[in-house]
Amino acid sequence: MKYPIGIQDFEDLQRNGYAYVDKTNFVYKLADEGKYYFLSRPRRFGKSLFLSTLEAYFQGKKELFEGLAIYDLETDWKKYPIFHIDLNTANFREKDSLYTVLNDYLTTWECKYGTRESEATLALRFKGVIARAAEKEGCGVVILIDEYDKPILQTLRDPELQAEHRAQLKAFYSVLKTQDRYIKFAFLTGVTKFGKVSVFSDLNNLMDLSMDERYVEICGITEKDIHTYLEDELKELADTQDMTCEETSRKLKDRYDGYHFVENSIGMYNPFSLLNTFARRKFGDYWFETGTPSYLVELLKHTHYDLYEM
Repeated sequence: MKYPIGIQDFEDLQRNGYAYVDKTNFVYKLADEGKYYFLSRPRRFGKSLFLSTLEAYFQGKKELFEGLAIYDLETDWKKYPIFHIDLNTANFREKDSLYTVLNDYLTTWECKYGTRESEATLALRFKGVIARAAEKEGCGVVILIDEYDKPILQTLRDPELQAEHRAQLKAFYSVLKTQDRYIKFAFLTGVTKFGKVSVFSDLNNLMDLSMDERYVEICGITEKDIHTYLEDELKELADTQDMTCEETSRKLKDRYDGYHFVENSIGMYNPFSLLNTFARRKFGDYWFETGTPSYLVELLKHTHYDLYEM
């Protein structure tokens, strides 16, 4: 089995035969039932892959979904113009860094859909390109924003720059509400939920799936998934560790099944740690080794919280 460790592109994953835990039933449900969504999950939990799956779906790439739940649910497979913004990989600790990233996306879209001289700000340009794309293609646009909060998280120690980022994001994200008639679907992801950014203070029609019981399994892997998709790999791991399958399952649960997004719900396994364990056939602290969760650390420093007391 080929494990999709670090792979966040659904098309790459499908075309190259990587293991995939089917989440496409959620894709269909979201597209069929609503319009604006937000999802918060820890890093390396599958948010980017889910956005990529949404993108492939709204591109009408039916062939990528053969054998998956959505294949028989969807009948139209219509193609929509897509604006996908990924803020996950950029460095926002420098002045004008956010402007540079958003300007690059807008310039690319404007090359395809045109621009107007009066659109002097990022927000006006975003507003204009959404309208022109919808009018040109004859359908609503799809907006996907990955790690919407990254510019804020990276500037916790620079209040002045953070305030600048907040102002830019507030104006930029508010476009989602003003251009409602041109938007078919919008999905935003992040690690946190900031009330002072317009996504949540102004965009009050955004449905938060983060702690919604219906979407607990939207990212991550369940114990049932392990036995459905990874049963042979479980046996191989058990043999390598000189353990029984039952002992191996218990150890996997003890180490990686710690996520509960709704009270009294099933536990979700961290996919990054779980897949690394199967790939290397060795238990390890794979998620933590990829980098300390700096947001929490910086927040604790900033508030002078007593770690010993905690």
